[in-house]
Amino acid sequence: MDEAARRAGRSPESVRLMAVTKTQPRVVVEAAYRVGLRLFGENRILEAEEKFRGLPGDCELHMIGHLQRNKAKLAAELVTCVQSIDKSETARALDARLLAIGRRMAIFLELNTSGEASKSGFASPEALRAALPEISVISSLEIRGLMTIAPLTEDAGAVRRAFRALASLLEELKAAHPELPLAELSMGMSGDFEIAIEEGATLVRIGTALFGERPAP
Repeated sequence: MDEAARRAGRSPESVRLMAVTKTQPRVVVEAAYRVGLRLFGENRILEAEEKFRGLPGDCELHMIGHLQRNKAKLAAELVTCVQSIDKSETARALDARLLAIGRRMAIFLELNTSGEASKSGFASPEALRAALPEISVISSLEIRGLMTIAPLTEDAGAVRRAFRALASLLEELKAAHPELPLAELSMGMSGDFEIAIEEGATLVRIGTALFGERPAP
């Protein structure tokens, strides 16, 4: 991570490491905490509840998988941030649950930069732009940035183009909406995080490179 940041003329401190603990047991989360990791990502909210209830208060847990509206109550109670908002309806469901318990929450808007039907996220920059005004005025939510998952390919150029598209969109939105705290780019995983950092990622989501291959279901 440090080397990639320096190649891009950036400070290594400008990029945060998120430990993605999907399918890993709680003992792995506890071990990661003991060695100093504090930022964690989970794909499924029910799995997150099993592993993160009762951990120290300085743990920061982000929901990075698709959030179903019927799971908004649990997300509102448990996580620090939802990075995978891709519908106004989901944002409103989360808002209703947050208002009920008196919380505010950071969110990211997810863009599907790969065009793959299997991936969630707004289907296009146009769809994201159209939803932004409605989501940005929801009182319990604060839009901090954008998130994407690059295409699964050996073509480094295609991966770089996906990350560059997200970075470009963030700069456009920052200029158009200076009132919003848009500063974060969540992009890059174990296989492509160096490219992501070179293209401006402020947060990389790493699982396999930290913990090895995921256990079988």
